[in-house]
Order: sequence, then C-alpha cells, then structure tokens
Amino acid sequence: MPKEWVLGKASDFVINPKNDIVDGPFGSNLKASEYQFSGTPIIRLQNIKRLRFINKNIKFVSNEKADELSRHSYKQGDIVITKLGDPLGLACIIPDSFQDGVIVADLVRLRTNDLAFDKKYLTYALNSPLIINQLNKHIKGTTRPRINLGIIRDLNIPVTSIFEQKIIAEKLDTLLAQVDNTKARLEQIPQILKHFRQAVLAAATSGKLTEEWRSENINTPTFSATSDSLKHFRNAKLPVIPENWQWLRFDQVAEIASNLKSPLDYPNTTHIAPNHIESWTGKVFGYQTILEDGVTSAKHEFYKGQIIYSKIRPYLCKVAIATFDGLCSADMYPINSKIDTHFLFRWMLTTTFTDWASNAESRTVLPKINQKDLSEIPVPTPPLPEQHEIVRRVEQLFTWADSIEKQVNNALARVNNLTQSILAKAFRGELTAQWRAENPELISGENSAAALLEKIKAKRAASGGKKASRKKA
Repeated sequence: MPKEWVLGKASDFVINPKNDIVDGPFGSNLKASEYQFSGTPIIRLQNIKRLRFINKNIKFVSNEKADELSRHSYKQGDIVITKLGDPLGLACIIPDSFQDGVIVADLVRLRTNDLAFDKKYLTYALNSPLIINQLNKHIKGTTRPRINLGIIRDLNIPVTSIFEQKIIAEKLDTLLAQVDNTKARLEQIPQILKHFRQAVLAAATSGKLTEEWRSENINTPTFSATSDSLKHFRNAKLPVIPENWQWLRFDQVAEIASNLKSPLDYPNTTHIAPNHIESWTGKVFGYQTILEDGVTSAKHEFYKGQIIYSKIRPYLCKVAIATFDGLCSADMYPINSKIDTHFLFRWMLTTTFTDWASNAESRTVLPKINQKDLSEIPVPTPPLPEQHEIVRRVEQLFTWADSIEKQVNNALARVNNLTQSILAKAFRGELTAQWRAENPELISGENSAAALLEKIKAKRAASGGKKASRKKA
C-alpha cells in the first residue's frame, strides 16, 4: 500500500455506523407471505451481483409494512452487500433509476458520506480481492455460507485522498468496461459456432459440402435400397438433392433395435437416460451404473457403435453414438444403421430432421415420437463412398470448431480473472502511481487520507455518532 494511504474500517466511511451500515430485518419481521405485486420494493439476494444491480423479479411489500421496517430501508445511491451465499460479499450501488425500498435479512446496506468518500471507489474496494480474502476468513456454515454484520463493519479498507479515490474510480470504470466488452464479444462466439456447425450439417446433408468431390468421382454408384426413393413427405415435395442421392425412409437405412431387459439382472452395467445426452451436440456425460441410479423398470440393451436416440421431447435433439455397451431408458431407441453410422448420426443432429421428428402432420409439438413416425422420416442418402467423405469433412470442420471453442473458453477464464487482477492492482495503488507523483499536493496536508478520516471523526462527534461516544466514554 502506498505510504500516503492509511488503512481504515468500513465503519470509518460513515457518520453513524449503527444507522449507516445495517442489515435487513429478521425473517420473522419480513415473511415471504407478505410479498405482493405492488407497493414498496424489496431487494433480495438475486438482485445483487458483483458491481451490478439486477432489476428483475422485484417483489414488494405494503407501504405500511415498509414504514415498520424503515431502519432497514435503502435509497438510491446506497451500497448493498450480500452476507449470505456462495460467493458472498457481492456489492453494488443502487441505481438512481430504481425506487427506494427495503432490504431483506441476507443483505447489508452501507450509506457513505459522499463529501469524504467516493461511493464508486468504495464499491470497487468491496469487490476486490483485498476484501474478498478478509470475508473468506470469517465465513460460517457450509450449506449456506454467511457472515455477520460486525465483520462487514470491521472490514479493513485502504483510504486515500478523495481526489485519488475519484481517479481510481474513473480508471476502473474505463478498464472494467473494456473487460466487459471483451467478455461480451467472447460469449457470442459459442453461439456463432453453434450456427456454424448447423450450417456444416446442412451443407453436408444437401450435397453442397461434397459438390467438388462428386465432380471428380462421377462413377460412384447410387446407394442400393429395397424400394424406390421418396419424392414427397407429409404432402410436401422434398428438397432437391444430387442426382445420385436418394430420399429414403428411416426404416430403409436403419433398424430400431428394441431389446428390453430387466435392470435387476445388470446392476453394474452403465445406464444412459435422456438427461445424460447434451442437446444438439451428441455428447454423453454424467452417467452411472444401474445400481448407482437405482432404476428398476425395464431398459433397452444397447451396444457400442449403435445410435441412441431420445424419443421424448424430440425437439431437444438428444442423439449420440454409443462408445460402450449398456442399458438405456425405455424412452430411448437403440438404432442399428445400415449406412455409415456417423452419416446417419449427423443427419439426426440437423434442424431439418429435428423439425420433422418434433412435429406431426398437424404441426403440433410432439411430447414423444413413436417408432412408426420415426420410421417414416426421410433420410438424404448418398452413395457409401460419398457418405464416408462427408463424415470425414464434417469431423474435420467440427474438430476445428471445437478447437476454437476451447480457445474461447480459455480466454473467457482469463478475462474473468482479469477483473480481480485489475481491482487488486488498483487497491495496491499501482494504477495511480504516476498520478500521485504528479499531484503531491492532492494527497498531502489537509487533502491526505489521515486528514480525511479526522474530518469524519469530527463529524461523527458533532452528530453524537455511536463510535465517537464510545471513545469519549
């Protein structure tokens, strides 16, 4: 900490610690049953994020009840801090656009003396590693971590001149806005990649991805089928595909392999349910054994290399290729592919297939798709050599997209840490070292941090503040 700075308590930032740093009323004084849709607003835990107020899902109490709880009120410009949750110690300023109201028991309201302290400076300090580390030493409870009001009043906070406080706040406004902008841009990339993957699948299953390849492999035979190819589906003409491709029914290119077994005979076998497959990606995660899941109803047996498809809520697009043997929910279909399994799998991940599987002819959303409806869904089927080439190209492009997504996630992790790194530098005095060297008169004498605290003590004594009274006693 710079030599011109001093260390003060949070209670040093206010005139009357008892009235200016308060928590919400006990639960018995403010019950959820008293919440209503109009009146005086209540701020709750979900409205407070780090450096950000969330104006959503606001509850209210009657104005009469708010009057009873006036000691626990807040007003525009107050700082509010969470004292419950994981993480706790989140702090933000109540915006000027928000109506005055009451806080709940899990929050602390801090009202500063604006003439002596910059509230933005203090809010940034409260969200910095310096304060977070102090709070973490005093957390009580594990299932519901919490701290008490006294800990917040006694937090050690660096104090500098009001001029430097404002400079620090301004620099942090600029730097953290740049961090937020970078984070927002990075967070858009996964959605862009999702659209990219769907565009790749659309190109792959329409023939566009291998258009050039076909021109170089003109003698590739049409995939043989047991019946003529389809021209229409649900009274609509099917999309145009390359000449040597065919629209075939699902049951012409695949077999739904229902094979129900009693799970009691397979206690140590891996169990897959719809919730173990991620929508639109084909990724399987979080599965356990039959015994660990405690399942007792009949399950389908599946084998490595089969496609597993969830028939419930087909609009969620939950489909995967099994990489091991196991049992799956009766709400899923094990599927044997008669064509390239990975080609059929990629077709089942397309928006077109999912739309057809999700809606009956009436266009109403299906809660599940039965075997008959699934068997009728068309599959654009190229010759086998082209299927293999399509799979190779799709896997190549998806691997590239996965690599980008991994880099983005790593960058996001670094950006998320950057905010705390910048705050740590700010409250070690590193962001304003040059400013202090250029403005010694603004951090010394009557403008010094020590003089600032003395002014607050004088005002507290003049107002009969509790802290000053104790000293006099």
